[in-house]
Formats: sequence, C-alpha cells, structure tokens
Amino acid sequence: MPSHKIFLLSITLSLSLFANEIPTKHAQQKAFGKSVELNAQIVQLSNASQSIMSLVGGRIQKYFVRVGQSVKEGEKIVLIESIMLSNMTANFISQKKQLQAQEKNYQASKSLYEKGMTSMQELNTQSIQRDEAQARISSLKSQLNTLGINTAELKTASSNFVLYAHSDGVVSEILQPLHSSIKEDTPIISITKSQAFYLKSFLPLEYASKVKIGQKIVIKTNTKNIVSNVTQILPNVDETTQRIVLLSSIDEITDNLYVNAYTSSTLYFNSTKKYIAVEKSALSFYNNEWVVFVPKEEDHNEDKHDEDEKDHDEHEGEKHEEHDDHKDENHNEDAQEEGHEEEYEARVINIITQDEKFAAVEGLELNEEYVSDKSYYVKSQLLKSSLGGHGH
Repeated sequence: MPSHKIFLLSITLSLSLFANEIPTKHAQQKAFGKSVELNAQIVQLSNASQSIMSLVGGRIQKYFVRVGQSVKEGEKIVLIESIMLSNMTANFISQKKQLQAQEKNYQASKSLYEKGMTSMQELNTQSIQRDEAQARISSLKSQLNTLGINTAELKTASSNFVLYAHSDGVVSEILQPLHSSIKEDTPIISITKSQAFYLKSFLPLEYASKVKIGQKIVIKTNTKNIVSNVTQILPNVDETTQRIVLLSSIDEITDNLYVNAYTSSTLYFNSTKKYIAVEKSALSFYNNEWVVFVPKEEDHNEDKHDEDEKDHDEHEGEKHEEHDDHKDENHNEDAQEEGHEEEYEARVINIITQDEKFAAVEGLELNEEYVSDKSYYVKSQLLKSSLGGHGH
C-alpha cells in the first residue's frame, strides 16, 4: 500500500477515535437555590470520645493496641488477669456438675414415687433443689455472657479477661499503666470514634432567616467533595466572628479530615428557581471568557467537496507518489486540524449560579448538545488550529 494511503488511513482512524472519546450530553432544566461560601472548621463533639472500662477487677496483663492506632469494632484491646473471673468460672463449672447430680436425684425420686416407694414430699424436695441449682447456673451464665465468656465452651476455670472495642475509632489515650491493678468499672483506654466528625460553619447574619435544618453543606478536598447536612443551628453567635454557627454531620467515611483543621465550605439553600443547566465539567475558560463547546452544524455540501478533493489527491498521489509524498502529508495534517476545528465551536455563556455538580447558564438552549467532559481536548485542538493550523 502506498505510504500516503497509509497516512490517510491513520488520519481517518485518529479522527474517529477523537470523536468517540469526547462525551456529549444535552442541556437540561434544573432547579437551583442560592449558595454562599463559608469559613468552616472540622470538629468532634464531646460524645465522640468514649472510655472503655473494665467490667472486672484485676491486673493489666497486656495491651493489644497503642495510641494513634485505628481499631475496628470487636477488636481486642487489653488482657486482664482477674481472680474474680477465675472464681466465677470455677463456680460455674462446679454448679453445672451439681445441677447434673440434682437432675439425677430428681429423676430417681420420681421413678420411686411412681412405684409408690417414696412420698410426694421427698419428690418436691428434690424438685426444689434441682430448680435452685438451675437458678444459680442461670445467674452465673448471665454474668459470664455479659463479660463475653462463652459458657458453652467453658471446660476449665480461667482468669483471662479480654476487653474488645465497642466501635470503630482511633486509640486516643491509654489511661492505666501496664501491669497496674485496677478495680471494676475503671476506665482503661480512650477511643475516638472514626466517623464522629462535624463541620462547624460560620454563616453571616444576613442569611439567618434562610438557613434550615437538613440543608446541604459541601467541603472540597483534593480528591473529592464531601457532603454534610445541617443538624444544628446554635442559638448564640460566635463571639469572635459575630456569625451564626452551623453544625453539619459528616457521615461519609474519609481519611482526609483532621480535627480542628480550617477549611472552606459551600452552603446550598433549598432549590427555588429553574435554569438551563450543564455539568460543571463542561465549563472551560477560553479566550478570557467562560464557554461550553458545542458541535457545529454539519454542512453536507462541504463534506462532499472535501471527499472529491480527497479522491483527487489520491489519484494525483498514485501518479506522483515519490515526488509528492511530503506535500500530501503536510496537506493531510492541515485537514486533520481543520477537521477538529470544524467539529466543535466555543459557545460563550454566562454562569448564573451553580451547585456541586451543575452550573446554571445563559447562552444555551434547552436540549442543546454540548461537550460534557474532556473539554480540554477540544480546547487544545482549537488553540492549536488558531495558532498554526493554516500556515507553514
């Protein structure tokens, strides 16, 4: 195959690939509310931290965690050697054996009673003793289950008591030294819940009558937008800023937030008015103006003329292949650039308002097609064409 035909084929494939890579959507009508930029601070409320207490007295034998370590609910925290637990488990095993003996005595008395060889009083005595043993077993079983001891698998007495994390979080403080003796209900370790973040935003007084519980506040991080919702509007203004304080809960799991860090946030009021909207990813700053790229109307006559020219060039190229190769390549490069330029045009728009995903704009019609993403490809091609696409 002649070299210029191969080059033409590569250009055609390149143009098709370029067209397929550019996603487009249609402008839609969407309701927007007013938004306002706020200063904010990442905070944790006092109930975000919890102290894990020992349920038994004893001696701290081993810590399974360290300060700053992330823990999951149900993860081992500390091992305590407890004489109290040793006595409880030994008593449970003993009572279990006594219950077995009481059950045998009751069944024997019942058999004798049915044969008329013992009195009802004796049978009742054995029944009462069996029930008392059962009650003691039930009481001990309940206490051991509270301590996390599986009585079904308990075969021998044990003094080892393990405390587990009650929720996900980070170990903030170890309150008791290793090998220290502790009493029942002694705080041993402090854990800060991992998802107990709140956003403390400072709202100007002029918006006091507009803010409502449940309205959305968005924080922008390096990787993504984090959405929170207003849960409290504090009754007193902040003395330093003289602004209303809003607390919004951050329910999304993230590792990009740090307690007491200051950040910017955007409060979105309830939607009130409808506008023509495009996705914010479609916006581009081009020639000192905000634009959205839209496909140009196809001109079938020009397309046919271009095809005729292409056929003519191919015919001439077959006659003068060696002489005109370089010239054809330069011409085809221009055709590629011009093809890109003709495919899209920049439409100047006016941004009215926006939320975290859409922008309300003037300059587009309802349902008009626009480049919804990767607009930098189109912008790059237009800039390249305007700078050097028509002259060498």
